[in-house]
Amino acid sequence: MSLTPLDSIEKTGMKGTEHLDLKYYIQVIQRFKWRIISLASVITLLAAVIVFSITPQYKATATLLIQAEQANVVSIEEVYGFDSSRQDYLFTQFEILKSKEIARRVVEKLNIVDHPEFDPDKQPQQFSLMNKLKALLPFLPQQLELLSEQDKLRIRKRKVIEEFISRLTISPIRKTQLVNISFVSASPVLAADVSNLLAEVYIENHLEAKLNMTEKASSWLNERLSILKDKLERSEAQLQAYQNKEQLVDIDGIKGLEAKELQDLTRQLSEARQRLKQSEQLYSLVQSKGNDIGLLIALPEVLNHKLIQNVNEAAQIARTKVSELQGIFGPKHPVMIAAQSELKSANENLSSQVKLLLSGISNEYESAKTNEMSLAKAVNEKRQYFRALSSIDSKQKELKREVETNQQLYSAFFTRLKETKEVGEFQSANARLVDAALPPLRPSSPKKKVIIGLAFIVSLGLGILLAFIFELLNDGIRSVDDVENKLKQRMLGLLPLQKVARSQSLPLRLFFDAKEHGFGESIRTLRTSLLLLNIEHEAKVISVTSSVPAEGKTSVSINLSFALAQLENVLLIDADMRRPSIAKTFELPAYQPGLSNIISGTHDISECIVKDEQSGIDIITAGSLPPNPQELLASNQFNQFIDAIKHQYDRIVIDTAPTQAVSDAVVVAKQSDSLIYIVKADSTREKMIKAGLSRLIQAGVRIDGIVLNQVDLKAAAKYGEYTGYYDQYGYNSQTDLDREEKTSKVAKDI
Repeated sequence: MSLTPLDSIEKTGMKGTEHLDLKYYIQVIQRFKWRIISLASVITLLAAVIVFSITPQYKATATLLIQAEQANVVSIEEVYGFDSSRQDYLFTQFEILKSKEIARRVVEKLNIVDHPEFDPDKQPQQFSLMNKLKALLPFLPQQLELLSEQDKLRIRKRKVIEEFISRLTISPIRKTQLVNISFVSASPVLAADVSNLLAEVYIENHLEAKLNMTEKASSWLNERLSILKDKLERSEAQLQAYQNKEQLVDIDGIKGLEAKELQDLTRQLSEARQRLKQSEQLYSLVQSKGNDIGLLIALPEVLNHKLIQNVNEAAQIARTKVSELQGIFGPKHPVMIAAQSELKSANENLSSQVKLLLSGISNEYESAKTNEMSLAKAVNEKRQYFRALSSIDSKQKELKREVETNQQLYSAFFTRLKETKEVGEFQSANARLVDAALPPLRPSSPKKKVIIGLAFIVSLGLGILLAFIFELLNDGIRSVDDVENKLKQRMLGLLPLQKVARSQSLPLRLFFDAKEHGFGESIRTLRTSLLLLNIEHEAKVISVTSSVPAEGKTSVSINLSFALAQLENVLLIDADMRRPSIAKTFELPAYQPGLSNIISGTHDISECIVKDEQSGIDIITAGSLPPNPQELLASNQFNQFIDAIKHQYDRIVIDTAPTQAVSDAVVVAKQSDSLIYIVKADSTREKMIKAGLSRLIQAGVRIDGIVLNQVDLKAAAKYGEYTGYYDQYGYNSQTDLDREEKTSKVAKDI
């Protein structure tokens, strides 16, 4: 499987990200710590206020044993419609315990409707914004009292039952027939009374339902038994009348004989039809030849007949004899006349035998035809008779089955009626109360300490989660870790943010300003990193690019050229021929010839080079803006120009166009020995930067590293993002500045 360029980047930096970076997480939490603590404190305080304002609730529990195997005198499960040995029987009983009917009976027996905990009139009035507005603004639509007192009581009772069920909990004990009945109430006594009474009402309800089912079953069985008795008597009478009408004795034996005869006739008919088919074929063949004896004798069926073969052999002998004598005797010789007479007699005999055979074939065909018709008629008559017998037999069996079915139903219903009467005299409860509920001594809810502790932990976790979400939503690059972990590239250097008015650009000579020591030192650090990185690799041509415009690539190119010029002979080239800015920055005229003129061949290199006296660098501007800058940069003239100019300078810095705008940077980078990628801190999106790096890597460009530009050091110092970075390179002391100069000279010498 092939890897994309970005996959290669991520694989390169994988060793650095395999371990858990605790420092990064600590920095994120430290950055948001006061907001996290504030959120956790507010939520915890709010939870504490709510918890202490809640009325304590008490939970009482009674234990009930539901007996799956009931003490029935006889088997009567079919009457009640359930199988108590099945598991779903217990689940059904659990649902019955939570039913509205059981709840209604308990509510009525304890008069819970008028209990202060459930009666709205006895509870403190809650503030309602809508009711307050309706009272203050009488023009708002008012609710009309259209319900009678009885309807109001019924609705109120239904609401109480719904509230009662919501406080009730039925909890089966695993792998047992025990079930816990729990009720929650602000009154511990009421909670215990409800749990105990609910168990008693459930047992009473089961006994009443059992008795009602028995009575209904007995009544229904009596009615059905009378109907079934009449049906049985009618079916028996119909069977007897039908047997007398058809005079049936042993219809199965008769059917067996008729079936055998029908089978024999069918076989004979099949054989007769085969003979008829053969005779018909021979008869049709003979008829097609007419009365021509020669053609008839040529037929294989005639020629192969034994009698015809003998006669034909005699005629053949006579013909042979005549043929032999013709060469010896004349036609009037007595011997010849006798032979001719013998041949004529043989031919006449053959003709008569053929006619006789044809007459036999015709007679045989007629006989076979007559026999086939006779057998077909007999078979049809026998089939009709057999079907009539089968119909009579089916009718008799149908009447017998009806008699048997009615007899079985009558017997079953009679047995069930006796069982039901016996069961009705003995009723056993299916459950009993094992442990009665006692008024609880401590409230079950709310668990104040647990709730407050959980509120603090959850709110703290929520605050941390929100902090990381905010951190992840920020997809900009703002630290060394971001460069190494997100972009999987090395950090060449970072440039601090300079306070400049929006309408103004960075001062050209800021690098030489002693007051801006930090900025100059950051450029020198970038120079040193670049030189040390390329000690073993000659990097004369350095291209500088970025993802999008306004990231400061031109400023970095100019100031890097200033820093390198302190050690080497440097040429700065503006290869951004779409939006060139170097000529404007150095206040050069717009008509100044430059790179485009050199590639086009309108000017020599010497005519296009401009010397900056203060810094000592040579400059080649973009020149006249061409309509096809990418074609110019990809031409052989540009390659020849780079090869020629390399011998005149120690270092060449090329400012190119952004990678996301056009592909000019990729074309120029192919002629470069090194590439520096500029990223504006906390501004350019990570996805866009990766796309630019991916395009360069696909083209096989060597990327030396990332320069993080316009870094807000004051904001970053609060969270320690660059702690150690500046100390490492000595941005804060003049002694370290001297050491920087020495290091750069050593790199130059190497």
